[in-house]
Amino acid sequence: MVAGAPRIFVSHLAGVPVFDPNGDQVGRVSDLVVILRVGRRPPRLLGMVVEVLSRRRVFVPMTRITGIESGQVITTGVVNMRRFEQRPTERLVLGELLDRRVRLVESGEEVTVLDVAIQQLPARRDWEIDKVFVRRGKGGALRRKGETLTVEWSAVTGFSLEEEGQGAENLVATFERLRPADLANVLHHLSPKRRAEVAAALDDDRLADVLEELPEDDQIEILGKLKEERAADVLEAMDPDDAADLLSELPEEDKERLLTLMRPDDAADVRRLLAYEDRTAGGLMTTEPIVLRPDATVADALARVRQQDLSPALAAQVYVCRPPDETPTGKYLGTVHFQRLLRDPPFTLVSSLADSDLPPLSPDTPLRAVTSYLAAYNMVAAPVVDESGSLLGAVTVDDVLDHLLPEDWRETEFHEEEPEHAG
Repeated sequence: MVAGAPRIFVSHLAGVPVFDPNGDQVGRVSDLVVILRVGRRPPRLLGMVVEVLSRRRVFVPMTRITGIESGQVITTGVVNMRRFEQRPTERLVLGELLDRRVRLVESGEEVTVLDVAIQQLPARRDWEIDKVFVRRGKGGALRRKGETLTVEWSAVTGFSLEEEGQGAENLVATFERLRPADLANVLHHLSPKRRAEVAAALDDDRLADVLEELPEDDQIEILGKLKEERAADVLEAMDPDDAADLLSELPEEDKERLLTLMRPDDAADVRRLLAYEDRTAGGLMTTEPIVLRPDATVADALARVRQQDLSPALAAQVYVCRPPDETPTGKYLGTVHFQRLLRDPPFTLVSSLADSDLPPLSPDTPLRAVTSYLAAYNMVAAPVVDESGSLLGAVTVDDVLDHLLPEDWRETEFHEEEPEHAG
């Protein structure tokens, strides 16, 4: 190995930013690509899969990597923007090698791969996997369950075999800091088998967040591979409007079976949304906006707005209604915007601040009219009120965009317009 060359465990590279020589960010490390070799020779590291800022996954060969240090990767600045396509002889380190069950050559004992380490070869720019970090299972009386050790690549065997029932805990841990949309992008590019394994390893709330960011086909595939009780738990953890959108794509008998397994209150919200046409305010709305009674104060409102699990669009305003304060509520009185809450004293009653001049949407308002409403009044969310004046929910701008963009927008790249150059 190169004298003094650091050994790098690949889990530390997941999501690390990639920069060009000028310090401009090119993207983030999504995975590493290796080629397995004959016998016990260590795999050669071919390069990195980098998700560039347009969300395209491209291949950056190790010959274009000039430095890996301090939580960043430096490239020569020359990146081929062709979409990465994995070849049959290649393996993705994070996606395919972690969590694999292999055997120690000396004892034949089965162990689980937690991580692998790479190091640069002497006098060359080639890199290899040289160490494997593994966890033992149950052993003899003197061996603790879960004992870990680091061994040479040549000390284990089994990487070249097709893996059945490969775990996913370590891959999940590697990407736990990713935003749901970014983790969804990782899942989308995994094989169906690996995607199901990772989904099974995620907790219900995390999987719900990720499902909301996946293309429709991936959502249906993953939900269909979960046990029905677990699928119902995940649907409960999703936003009701997203759960309704997903269930609407299932066969009627599957949809009804899952709704029956859900908690009655959660199922009732979803059933209510399923009753509306898809591209209307009622079909787009969420049933969980921030609802406050008239005697609530600005301090009460700000405490609700601070809740961590609220989206920015839902936290942008509160809705003042007479009891009951669960949708469908009592009489809708008006909306108070977040900025107004910041300008008034904490003891002020929200009923004195409510904007009642802005007309609410009816549940049958078509998508085009909802879009025009948000644009005309510079709103990021709008109240949906029925004929009796009760608040049914709120339509947020992110849900409107989901329905305005092409169906496959999650699978396509973000493009920025190239600036026109002066002649």
